[in-house]
Amino acid sequence: MINAPWLGWALAVFAVAAGYWSYGWHGVLLAITVIVFWLLLQLSRTLRTLRMAARSPVGHVASAVMLQTRLKHGLRLIQVISLTRSLGERVSETPEVWRWRDEGGAAVTLQFEQARLAQWRLERDS
Repeated sequence: MINAPWLGWALAVFAVAAGYWSYGWHGVLLAITVIVFWLLLQLSRTLRTLRMAARSPVGHVASAVMLQTRLKHGLRLIQVISLTRSLGERVSETPEVWRWRDEGGAAVTLQFEQARLAQWRLERDS
């Protein structure tokens, strides 16, 4: 699935233009209402994810190995937080690196580039 910000803005502009062409100013108001509703849905989903993550200890995950198997290149941090159900422990800012640990001592360290997951590694205690 294509998930580019420019595509969302292009669809919003298209909706406003189509609304104006079809129904005049009433169509523009309808298009703006739909756009604002969509943005509120996205905000609600993000806040629900953060509220759920706030209930867990920082940097804790049930199983680091299971988390590692569910990771994919290109995930955003909010998607990773949704997978872990916990806020991560920040390791460094440049590059952006976060870590989650489990009870067994295993940890998954994730590196983000341009707000997307670029690489990760599983670290186990010997």
